[in-house]
Amino acid sequence: MKHVTLVTGGVRSGKSTHALELAQSYPKRVFIATATPFDSEMESRIAKHQAERGLTFDTIEEPVHLAEALCKVPQNTDVVLIDCLTIWASNLLFRFGEDKDWFPQIDSLLDALSNPPCNVVLVTNEVGMGIVPESPLGRRFRDLAGSINQHVARVATRVVFMVSGIPMQIKPQHGGAVC
Repeated sequence: MKHVTLVTGGVRSGKSTHALELAQSYPKRVFIATATPFDSEMESRIAKHQAERGLTFDTIEEPVHLAEALCKVPQNTDVVLIDCLTIWASNLLFRFGEDKDWFPQIDSLLDALSNPPCNVVLVTNEVGMGIVPESPLGRRFRDLAGSINQHVARVATRVVFMVSGIPMQIKPQHGGAVC
């Protein structure tokens, strides 16, 4: 059975590191990067992430069409790591319109995740846990990211919430008392 794992949490919570650790357990790995180097700070962040994963992944850079990228991975791929859905949400807003609440690319990704070609690990941020954004665009982004996260979490076989570098599996939930 192919697994879809969503790794979520706050900024700097250890999401990408944990996702890399999960993906490293598979022999043939593909990394789908959603970030584009639009300024020097983003170039630096991308370079840092590239250094962290080293040469152990084949990399596909796809800022918008994740479903198509996922469906085009080599047939012998064991796991795809997609980092990150939050950047992808901002790419959708800026490319296709800041006034939209949903995009067909999201439905395409959800369809692809319902029957993935291999195991998939996705990274995303929980952006709705902090300050309410000041601008309408910021609030639209927060809402879109939250909606994407909810839909992907429903499709995922496992969801991990990162807190201070500690993974907490929240789906599937295991039996026992919750305090």
